[in-house]
Amino acid sequence: MKVIFLEDVKGRGKKGEIKEVPDGYANNFLIKGKKAEVATNANVSALRGQKKAADREAAEEQAAAEALKAKLEDDQTVVELKAKAGADGRLFGAISSKQVVEALDKQYGIKVDKRKMDMKEPIRALGYRSISVKLHKAVEATIRVHTDEL
Repeated sequence: MKVIFLEDVKGRGKKGEIKEVPDGYANNFLIKGKKAEVATNANVSALRGQKKAADREAAEEQAAAEALKAKLEDDQTVVELKAKAGADGRLFGAISSKQVVEALDKQYGIKVDKRKMDMKEPIRALGYRSISVKLHKAVEATIRVHTDEL
């Protein structure tokens, strides 16, 4: 019997796959447990429609991430932060990713998740820094941050 898997079943198939399985296994385990449905023409065409919609949505998300990347990497987009510093240019404290995200939102109205930022350690000195941000699984942007003295 051909079935469409509605969820991953270990050793049998992944969600969205169409596979041939024994009749008893299909009726007694997969269909009864709502892990699969019979692969009729209507169900197969519905699955194709869902896949097309998901692909279209993924393409839109990637296009939006590309547009945001262009805005972030523009020469005019430099996040300005002010902090107290000593004579040698070292800060009295540190600037975290949360502060960078808040300043980016306040100055340019761009919202970015702080967990997507690749800041290995907080900023501890004055000057320019480049911080990479993962906007989408295929799109990574670089934010320029300038730290200046108060």
